[in-house]
Amino acid sequence: MEKPLLLDPKAFESTLEGKSTALYTLKNAAGLTAQITNYGARVVSLWVPDKQGQWADVVLGYESLDPYRKTNYYGATIGRYGNRIAGSQFTIAGQTYKLPANEGENQLHGGEVGFQAVVWEVSEQGEDFLTLRHVSPDGHMGYPGTLTTELTYRLTEQQDLLVTYRATTDKATHVNLTHHSYFHLAGAGQGTAHQHQLTILADQYLPVSPKQIPTGELASVAGTPFDLREPIAVGAGLSQAHEQLRIGGGYDHTWVLQGTAGEERLAAAVYEPTSGRTMEIYTTEPGLQFYSGNGMHDTEGKYGQTYVNQGAICLETQHFPNSPNQPDFPSTLLEPGQVYTSLCRHRFGVR
Repeated sequence: MEKPLLLDPKAFESTLEGKSTALYTLKNAAGLTAQITNYGARVVSLWVPDKQGQWADVVLGYESLDPYRKTNYYGATIGRYGNRIAGSQFTIAGQTYKLPANEGENQLHGGEVGFQAVVWEVSEQGEDFLTLRHVSPDGHMGYPGTLTTELTYRLTEQQDLLVTYRATTDKATHVNLTHHSYFHLAGAGQGTAHQHQLTILADQYLPVSPKQIPTGELASVAGTPFDLREPIAVGAGLSQAHEQLRIGGGYDHTWVLQGTAGEERLAAAVYEPTSGRTMEIYTTEPGLQFYSGNGMHDTEGKYGQTYVNQGAICLETQHFPNSPNQPDFPSTLLEPGQVYTSLCRHRFGVR
């Protein structure tokens, strides 16, 4: 397509629990274009040029609001806690908090009504940015404290989709926010993502139990399909025989990123050879969850396309799964008076 094909904002206009939903369009000077709905603070479309200057939408999603109201994470903001919490509980200062389970006995991505399933308030918007705010009440999905979260999506002159987070609480609680777009750099709906060449700058990863909870070990990637320190085609990695790949039906693991957590640094790089598109991921987080789209069902998405199993990759910058129950993992505890901050930068280019 020669230029971005914008979705109709009217298809996202509704009122849910007394709050209005809408679709917002962001664009930078170079033409990078994103559409975002305040339902779940989701990226609905993201148009990026290829090496020939042709535009494609590189994130999976839908053309209207209703399909997003079913449990899925396309383009969503995940909270209060991205990834899994074992046994759906944790203890703070001697008090145990029980969370509603939504994946067997565990809680995944903040529960059934996580941040992906609430209507966010629009605080500020401009041509190339949108700031959204959500106040999660004390006890929601089992979490203590009233958590006030603000996030900004911004398209920069460097061809970034930049996501920044800020959160505060009035009671000690656990917080782990992440962005959950499903990417296919040849264009959403263009078959599997097996041809994507992926690099993750990590010397260790977190093996998981059969219930996909980290065992607590920080295992070396050397000699395993988890060694992505040099580019490897996703399909080539998936074809290797390894017990950890069998457990998840593919990649669904956290890598322990090189460098210093809290400082922005390069975490991962992706190259799609047919389009020439590249994407670099920068973050301040200690970990990155790579999910290879395992268990995706044939689904009709935007523009009449069908999304197939492993038809996209997710690269979720975050703290480690089950950190509230793993004292040796980097802490996710947020105390009153502290400010949670996090950054995820997606930088697009071609080669």
